[in-house]
Amino acid sequence: MNAIESAQNSHRSFVYGPVKSWRFGQSLGIDPIGEVSTCSFNCIYCQLGQMEVQTLQRQIFVPTSSIAEELRSLASYEQIDVVTISGSGEPTLALNLEEILAIAKQLTRLPTIVLTNSTLLGDRMVRQALRFADIVAVKLDAISSHQWQRINRPVETINLPDILAGIVKLRREYSGTLAIQTMVLSPWTTEMLEDYIQLLQRLRPDEIHLNVPSRPRALVRQLDARGNNAVKSGCGDFRQLPCVSADVLSILADAIQTTTKIPVRCVPIALS
Repeated sequence: MNAIESAQNSHRSFVYGPVKSWRFGQSLGIDPIGEVSTCSFNCIYCQLGQMEVQTLQRQIFVPTSSIAEELRSLASYEQIDVVTISGSGEPTLALNLEEILAIAKQLTRLPTIVLTNSTLLGDRMVRQALRFADIVAVKLDAISSHQWQRINRPVETINLPDILAGIVKLRREYSGTLAIQTMVLSPWTTEMLEDYIQLLQRLRPDEIHLNVPSRPRALVRQLDARGNNAVKSGCGDFRQLPCVSADVLSILADAIQTTTKIPVRCVPIALS
């Protein structure tokens, strides 16, 4: 247990980690949602388990002052590379996201990252808040509405064309680093790859992150799964989704990068 985790072990904390991120290094997590998992998706691969609340309604879940207090209580940020706003659901649902980003930057002096599922990017206030982040990683797991519904299982009022339009608006207004994060659940057909590349050429991200469901998905809510912690035994059933091989992921990444000229980063996959 590291110093930060030791300081947190007596209560449910909104600041957690550091988490070892394959994309960003040692990441200090900030959870603007809190103990009740709340998201506009209920992804089939989510490591948090079944979402407790699915909504598009923005609100303040965790007071900014509570997050600031926890950040101030940390002795040092020396071994931390970035601060990531993510946690127990969709961070853009937090009405105080802009305040949280500002206080994190002020107190840590570290780059800030927001991991978002893209569902609220059509909201001007959300896009304004995201301008305070150094990196925004937006989720795009599917290129067809049917596939998207099956993988991300969104609230009923969301549709894929609106999400894509929101990413386009963010790209036009946002001057930081915009990444597309995509979960690869199975090998892609040639047609799927071509459609994905066409979308990337429209969205114009600065980089692409290809991920795989390497962690088991708990079938009940597990707060500790925000970080690097494994699914706890005795906490209900869980399942491991199939994972494509390192070779398949590498071939996919090379094809995307060669065609689009956009840097592609892949999650490391352990070879058996």
